[in-house]
Amino acid sequence: MSTLPAAIFMASARNEKTTVKEAKIKKIPTIAICDTNTNPDEITYPIPGNDDAIKSIELITSLVAEAIKEGAKK
Repeated sequence: MSTLPAAIFMASARNEKTTVKEAKIKKIPTIAICDTNTNPDEITYPIPGNDDAIKSIELITSLVAEAIKEGAKK
């Protein structure tokens, strides 16, 4: 990568502990689905939801993708 990303989206912060640590070091905002076994304090923008259910991940990820596309139009 030639530049750092504006933010990082993760389906599960629990499974991406290294990503969360690296993002904190680089001061990159993080967005992640967090359920009861995840510490939301580590995430800049936690999304409450079930990060173990594929349907939940698909729904939330598709909504985030739509929001990114909509924001890119403006």
